[in-house]
Amino acid sequence: MIRFSLACDKGHGFEGWFASNSDFDAQKERGLVECPQCGSADVSKSLMTPSVATARKPEKAAPSQLAMAPEQREMMTKLRQMVDAVKANSENVGERFPEEARKIHYGETEARGIFGKASGEEARALAEEGIAVAPLPDFAEDAN
Repeated sequence: MIRFSLACDKGHGFEGWFASNSDFDAQKERGLVECPQCGSADVSKSLMTPSVATARKPEKAAPSQLAMAPEQREMMTKLRQMVDAVKANSENVGERFPEEARKIHYGETEARGIFGKASGEEARALAEEGIAVAPLPDFAEDAN
């Protein structure tokens, strides 16, 4: 099998696996190769770096850096900064989040920024009570 970097006439990039170069050509000619984003059949091969086996282990890119356009990378950086700012200015109440959010909402404890863990069911119940909650994304590299 051979992997090709492909692009449609609208500039969408994607990958495809084929048995050979001639297999790609035959499938393209029969109209079987389409852009997964827009459905365009006007697809061509793009330049890609060859995969060369070496004795060294390749350096792994951080998951957030894989296959991202510069705009996406900038957006992820801003999202991470926002999450970091929320966490820096809030108290981590962990698993007690639903309980603490209710106490704050009903005036049983001081109003303050908190974050923690809640199941989807707990978050829905809080929202139904009129308690504003918002999920914070977990970043894969935070687990390492």
